[in-house]
Amino acid sequence: MKTQVAIIGAGPSGLLLGQLLHKAGIDNIILERQTPDYVLGRIRAGVLEQGMVELLHEAGVGERMVAEGLVHDGFELAIDGRLVHINLKELTDGKTVMVYGQTEVTRDLMAARQACGARTLYQAEHVQPHDMNTDRPYVTFEKDGERVRLDCDYIAGCDGFHGVSRQSIPAEVLTEFERVYPFGWLGILADTPPVHDELIYARHERGFALCSMRSPTRTRYYVQVAADERIEDWSDERFWSELKRRLPAEQADKLVTGPSIEKSIAPLRSFVVEPMQYGKLFLLGDAAHIVPPTGAKGLNLAASDVNTLYRILVKVYREGRTDLLTRYSEICLRRIWKAERFSWWMTGMLHQFEDNDAFTQRMLQTELDYYVGSEAGRKTIAENYVGLPYEVIE
Repeated sequence: MKTQVAIIGAGPSGLLLGQLLHKAGIDNIILERQTPDYVLGRIRAGVLEQGMVELLHEAGVGERMVAEGLVHDGFELAIDGRLVHINLKELTDGKTVMVYGQTEVTRDLMAARQACGARTLYQAEHVQPHDMNTDRPYVTFEKDGERVRLDCDYIAGCDGFHGVSRQSIPAEVLTEFERVYPFGWLGILADTPPVHDELIYARHERGFALCSMRSPTRTRYYVQVAADERIEDWSDERFWSELKRRLPAEQADKLVTGPSIEKSIAPLRSFVVEPMQYGKLFLLGDAAHIVPPTGAKGLNLAASDVNTLYRILVKVYREGRTDLLTRYSEICLRRIWKAERFSWWMTGMLHQFEDNDAFTQRMLQTELDYYVGSEAGRKTIAENYVGLPYEVIE
């Protein structure tokens, strides 16, 4: 079996890369260990930067997003009981974000790939890249009990933090940067109307809270919990009660509660690996970096990786610009570290850290007060939240 680009992983980054390459006439095959239903069952982020929205349109999968997604011109910071509005559109010369769940992005990309006849092999087991640092890379896998070899020009590792792609690079080649936070987010999904027409990020002495949404009738709420908390200890009633305590009184009074349809605890970590490539193997998304969800950057960073590799490969195949291949990692990392900084900053500003002394607590509180009280500060928050521009590939 042969293709031009072998893509490992059929999450949103792998599917988006595959769709863009297919539209550009570059053959690709996606290998995915799980079933389509399993992939669609992952509950993930739902805030899309304007750059990702535009990239989805370029891939030809923006129609349902426009019809069902929610354009947000701003969001609210609830700081110790008071609301501060961050007007994204006003502060960034008209830029906005789109609230549209990762599951729906994945569903749209799956449908588009099926409609155009591009190949995705689900339940491909024991996937393994080989000879990445040569001119003849290939990937082996097992499908329906048969061992298959897939020869290719390039390999895109879109298989997540625990995937095989990064693990296939010699350890001595990579440098890892990591911070594990001493808490997690307990999140629930519920078929209830949102408490507010925009997202609310709440800083409170009891811990962080987030009021998000997937649609006008489905909400996603989070509260900060200790890293060792167990789902079994959190009834719906306990969750709603705790969420109300962390919101300003007016929003708490308006909160509509109901039975959860999904409940989970997500640990928080920052992680970056350098470089993001090894020969003909390129890492994208969670395979190369993780951000705390506070800044809504995880899925969006994966999209910016896709944008970079896609545009490089188009120039390689159309113009013979193989010199660009060695620039992939440095281009991606410039944007990644800026997003890591913003996510780290938002996490530090809005969460409670038990080991912070009184001076540090007061400094964090004062820094947040300064930023939200200054137009320049609010503009800095806004331009990071809507997403820094993609770097032009020349």
